[in-house]
Amino acid sequence: CSSLAIGTTSGYRLFSLSSVEQLDQVHKSNEIPDVYIVERLFSSSLVVVVSHAKPQQMNVYHFKKGTEICNYSYSSNILSIRLNRQRLVVCLEESIYIHNIKDMKLLKTILDMPPNTTGLCALSINHANSYLAYPGSATSGEIALYDGNTLKMACTIPAHDGPLAALAFNSTGSKLASASEKGTVIRVFSIPGGQKLYEFRRGMKRYVNISSLVFSMDSQFLCASSNTETVHIFKLEHLTDSRPEEPPTWSGYMGKMFQAATNYLPAQVSGMMNQDRAFATVRLNISGQRNICALSTIQKLPRLLVTTSDGHLYIYNLDPQDGGECVLIKKHSLLGSGKMEENKENDLRPPLPQSYAATVARQSTVPSTSTMPGYSEDGGALRGEVIPEHEFATGPVCLDDENEFPPVSI
Repeated sequence: CSSLAIGTTSGYRLFSLSSVEQLDQVHKSNEIPDVYIVERLFSSSLVVVVSHAKPQQMNVYHFKKGTEICNYSYSSNILSIRLNRQRLVVCLEESIYIHNIKDMKLLKTILDMPPNTTGLCALSINHANSYLAYPGSATSGEIALYDGNTLKMACTIPAHDGPLAALAFNSTGSKLASASEKGTVIRVFSIPGGQKLYEFRRGMKRYVNISSLVFSMDSQFLCASSNTETVHIFKLEHLTDSRPEEPPTWSGYMGKMFQAATNYLPAQVSGMMNQDRAFATVRLNISGQRNICALSTIQKLPRLLVTTSDGHLYIYNLDPQDGGECVLIKKHSLLGSGKMEENKENDLRPPLPQSYAATVARQSTVPSTSTMPGYSEDGGALRGEVIPEHEFATGPVCLDDENEFPPVSI
């Protein structure tokens, strides 16, 4: 099943989606109000929460046991958090902290970075390729690619002319999609090399704010949503030169002439003419609201999930062969009196080894909030950053949950 995490003014909620018709509320917490960041480690019991009440503090919980694993405070407001089975990344406006998720130890502080006012960053969910991407410039669309395993800079990618607005890795960490603040062109690059693989045009009529960029789990599709009413889905097809010879029709002849003409045009113009348009689209009934999308396989069929800031989840059918307009098949309310299914999630998938959260959580004591200067190979302690003393794991860590899917957080 797929899982969904939402932050609300009263706390946060976790859901599991086992079928189109069945959305179960797994957990609801009202302990911390005004939650604006909630990240769950796949379908495990570990959840990371940040609230407007304490925007500089990250709390890590074992939600099934109702215990706090640890908490960390930072020098400025937390803008985003990303995590996989190997790393937990905390993004501030002018720095990024990388923690080892097995014991929450701070491994690295990235300080040499431009102001990142939106907290834009992406972390590969594949812990074997723990690549981290974030803006390398405040004025251009340069991407800084950092290796979260070796803790070294991998490369920089000149992706766009204007500043970046969205970044997303595919499930294996071998591809990275990006969009600029204009929102007209979406590009896909190989990782870690940084070669451009695909270029898609979302539209030319108006600039938009891309709010969500996400690959399908098989990397066959890429979805982009914005502050407009249209969601675009692009297909990452493998283009080869060994296509069968087209019959000698007038349209075939003109197509060859058009393709040949692009070889004599300036690169900027020919690139625009060769860009692929959307394979499938969705027309939302709302416009101007922030929304986040996900491409998931539910009941063995590809679906598009759209969550909106007013607390609704829309499920659409996606035709993987012909594309076209996606059909709305179900609408769920996320803020209503959802049915509590505390044990339902475990019944929907095979038993899994004990998660990291279950291993590290202390049932009887609350972690200390004593602090110490933050360790940083870049000299983070000299900048005055202060973090709480970390909690070490009390036993072996097992994160063998490859069947679990990453949650959608709004």
